[in-house]
Amino acid sequence: MSRPNPPRWLRWTLAGVAAALLCLMFGITTARADLSLGPHEATYAITADDEIVADLGPLGTVVTDSPLPLTLGVRITVHEIPADLAAVDAASFDALAGDLDGYLQFFDTPQQTIATVASALVWDALRGAAVAAVVLVGSAYGLRLLLGAARRRELARAVASRTWEITAAGVVVVLVAATATASAGPEERAALPASPVFAGTALEGARITGRLAGVIDTYSGQLVETYQANEVFYAGAREKLMAAWDARVAEQDAAAGEPEDTASTDPEATDYVTFLLVSDLHCNTGMTPLIRDLADRVAPDVMLNAGDTTINGTSVESVCVDSFASAVPDGVPFVVSDGNHDSRLTTATELANRQVVLDGEVVEVDGVRILGDRDPLETRIGGGTVVAREETPAEAGERLRDTACEAAGEAGLGGYTGEDRVDLLLIHQPAVGDAALESGCVPFQISGHMHTRIGPDVVGYGVRYVNASTGGATKGNTSVGPLRDTSEMTVLRFDPERRRFVDWQLVEVTPEGEAAVSERQAIPPTVPLPDEVPDLAPDGGPDAGPTPSPSPSGN
Repeated sequence: MSRPNPPRWLRWTLAGVAAALLCLMFGITTARADLSLGPHEATYAITADDEIVADLGPLGTVVTDSPLPLTLGVRITVHEIPADLAAVDAASFDALAGDLDGYLQFFDTPQQTIATVASALVWDALRGAAVAAVVLVGSAYGLRLLLGAARRRELARAVASRTWEITAAGVVVVLVAATATASAGPEERAALPASPVFAGTALEGARITGRLAGVIDTYSGQLVETYQANEVFYAGAREKLMAAWDARVAEQDAAAGEPEDTASTDPEATDYVTFLLVSDLHCNTGMTPLIRDLADRVAPDVMLNAGDTTINGTSVESVCVDSFASAVPDGVPFVVSDGNHDSRLTTATELANRQVVLDGEVVEVDGVRILGDRDPLETRIGGGTVVAREETPAEAGERLRDTACEAAGEAGLGGYTGEDRVDLLLIHQPAVGDAALESGCVPFQISGHMHTRIGPDVVGYGVRYVNASTGGATKGNTSVGPLRDTSEMTVLRFDPERRRFVDWQLVEVTPEGEAAVSERQAIPPTVPLPDEVPDLAPDGGPDAGPTPSPSPSGN
């Protein structure tokens, strides 16, 4: 007795499911992502062997269990590794040891690397599946036209009687194809003992093959000791920072009932716009948890970054940008002015993280008008500093001045009113803002670059504040690992009614792991513009303090 043919709807459903699975399998098994692993560029590819395999060519592999669902794994092909063993000499090993900072960044925030890689592979898999679906549908439609109606009916009758056999064959093909994508030799690698070197780190349980085992034996002690010291330092500093902030808040709350002599210390001024400022992070991702915790405590309306998020602006440093972006509370704008150690690649990663990257135009964020641009210079370790744009820093400063004055609707100072001007100039190098401050078209400037705090000082007709390195970098050096210099972040408040920054508060973490939070300090009043009525304090009188005279030199 012959089996009845399945109904037409079931046949089409099975065909659709099979096609979707085939396209999805193609997308998954061909997914690729060119990202980074520590200090190296690397290509990530999905496999079906349930392992994460880092392929270092002739040096060997590092293998660990895969956290991916089903039996999916990832093969990582690390670039910049010598092509053959003859090229692997002592100099090569020294170069690997010199990448310690880059490896430390990976160990310090492995979850950020994993999240970035996973997102990139998922999107590439979906793109591959979509391409496969388009090709499959197009091929089916073309075949349909070639066969004609009569031949299609004949084939449909033949296929209908073999529906279950064809379905079983499709399942077998999918399983065989998935097995073929597995990396070679998983059984042999699984038999290897876990390396004790990685105990207590993100790679605990990893197995090492080939000559790499000798390299790990030579340098792993230094790396793991540095990693552990890093973990201990930042865990302690994080605890001290939260204690210092909570103590300062308690003091401010206790003083809330006392009379205040200036608006800058008024605890009832809840309508202020609060900013949290960082600068010169230089890929020190050890600071990410501290920035995140401070941001949670401060609850800023806007976060600012005065540039130099990376060290060399390379693609492998995108993980640093991603790490710092993870410290920003959900829904809080993060406004960035890229520095001379950043690059277009840095900007692209910032934009991918939905940051507001300043590009020479005025933007309004939470009611505050902000102007800024990327630094006109580019500095690369070992390569010096070059002009990256078709203008010098002085020319960039003049362009920003003109933009600020144009936004105010005035070419000069005559008839100009402070209510119309840009509220904040955010640029990396302080000197680039000289022209804008001296024109009177910008009342307040924030910068970084100097790796030391300067101000707030009256410059021209405005005020300038230079934030020190949040990454704890000394001038001419970067800081990855425990801080080499004091890390600084600044909390600033802006009065939207008087359209001026009113106070600032310094947050410090020292190389000894101690933390301090200053009292709120009033920002000095600016020099009144010609024919402009001086700003009034809440009691109706002029702002307290002497009126400084403008300095042609900007200092």
